[in-house]
Amino acid sequence: MTQPDGKPFLYVVVCAAGIAADVSKLITAAQERNWEVGVIATPVALGGFFDTAAVEAQTGRPIRSAWRTPGDPRPFPPPDAVVVAPATFNTVNKWAAGLADTLAVATLCEAYGLGVPVAVLPCVADALAAHPAYNDSLTRLRGMGVRFGEPYSGEPDEHGRRPEFGWERALDLLDP
Repeated sequence: MTQPDGKPFLYVVVCAAGIAADVSKLITAAQERNWEVGVIATPVALGGFFDTAAVEAQTGRPIRSAWRTPGDPRPFPPPDAVVVAPATFNTVNKWAAGLADTLAVATLCEAYGLGVPVAVLPCVADALAAHPAYNDSLTRLRGMGVRFGEPYSGEPDEHGRRPEFGWERALDLLDP
């Protein structure tokens, strides 16, 4: 739902992966593309995986991780789109199975029913990505219309350098 200022609203779901420390890059890119941004983090991601105070200052909104109580106002408007970055093995598998045990995963499950476009940048170690449940989850989510960026394992190359995480690619995936 476009905001009164004319900007669409983007939910950014952040999972517990080391690369989450750079989520501000995604927020900056989204804001430069005229999105208002609200961040929803998995409970584990809040435990030091990114600078929560800096993200709240950047978005001008509190980070959500827990459900609101009945009668509390909604802290974010409904989303026009959702980005999951980084998306971990655990979150991808729970989402595909419909196990909405955190606000982050429940939001992703609900996005499908609302017809909200979702873009995902997976950050999954190669050993975990080899698990058959993960491939099944990717197949199910793709069948639901979820748009995936290139997989990112975070493994260093032969020179010991880690590849760049393509934060902006998530926004490109949302373009029709």
